[in-house]
Amino acid sequence: MPDGGLHITGNGRFVGRHRTRDNFMTFDSATSFTRDNGIPVHAGQRFGQSYRTHDGRTVDSTGAFLIGELERMDQELHMPLAEVSYLRDIELREDVTIADDVTSFALSNFASSGGLGTGAGIGNGKSWIGRNTTQIPGINLDIAKIPHPLRPWGEEVKWTIFELESAAKLGRPVDDQKHEGLKLKHQMDVDEQVYIGDPGFGDQGLLNQSSVTVTNLPNGAGSSPKWALKTPDEILADFNAALTTVWAASAWAVIPTKALIPPAQFGFLSTAKVSNAGNISVLKYIEENNILTAAGRGKLDIQPLKWSIGAGAGGTIGTTGTVDRMMVYTNEKKRVRFPMTLLQRTPIQYDAIWHKTTYFGRIGVVEYVYPETAGYFDGL
Repeated sequence: MPDGGLHITGNGRFVGRHRTRDNFMTFDSATSFTRDNGIPVHAGQRFGQSYRTHDGRTVDSTGAFLIGELERMDQELHMPLAEVSYLRDIELREDVTIADDVTSFALSNFASSGGLGTGAGIGNGKSWIGRNTTQIPGINLDIAKIPHPLRPWGEEVKWTIFELESAAKLGRPVDDQKHEGLKLKHQMDVDEQVYIGDPGFGDQGLLNQSSVTVTNLPNGAGSSPKWALKTPDEILADFNAALTTVWAASAWAVIPTKALIPPAQFGFLSTAKVSNAGNISVLKYIEENNILTAAGRGKLDIQPLKWSIGAGAGGTIGTTGTVDRMMVYTNEKKRVRFPMTLLQRTPIQYDAIWHKTTYFGRIGVVEYVYPETAGYFDGL
């Protein structure tokens, strides 16, 4: 048969790779000619329409049916689009173990009365004593223990012998892919727990802590608190007011060093220019002129965060166009941290045709040791 390739069409005719004017020809026509070597060649008769294979693919004029022959499969594993950032924004408390059910910390408060009846106002309250003092003031101590649950987390990964054999033949190990999926699930669960906690258990996260003060940003010249309608100086004033508010709440002990803002606002700050400052971006203008940098305490770290979208009071988390939130705080383990353990797994178990293993660990709740060193600012 000329050129070898054959296909039976829906009407029972044979279609081969021989072609004329890029149209398919049948080999059931009487029209033919003979080559010099004596081999007869059937010219065929043109079909009046195109035909498809049984799987719905179009038969092209080269006779390649695209059923794997000319297909180049990319063997790289393409994971779902996902992003986690908790390791950037919070320190981990790593002293916890898989045997612990609860994490806790102690918060101490001290008190002392002033000596010689001077009172406890500003400028007074010093512990003076006289030559013949018989009643010496002392230190009072109150220790409060603050506990949080450390809950077990687990996922099972299992494969059948048939899945493993099929995956090995294809060169795409299903066990590795399921393991990658499990790790992604664990990281996404931790990320969500860090930022917004778990409403079902009543857990609170980094962005919705009830003990952190919430402040609405003021309107600018455009009669709106949104940064897209504010001038660079008004946006800088919002940042400095946020830093000052939290600094004052901490008894002027700690200036926040980090700010988390929604991605859209971060993009706006990165691209909008400040003409009277040499056409630098608003973001750089803020980084160079905030009170933290001016006081010589370091550089303000401003980062985009998807969980800030709609996190403000009255907003819906993850929904644009609602009330967004900026958070300023100090990312230090002694201020705020997150307890969790590393993932572990059981030995592989063989159950009939199944191979099974379970990955497990513990995930805690954000511990705000000093909530007054953080602040929420809504409406940007």
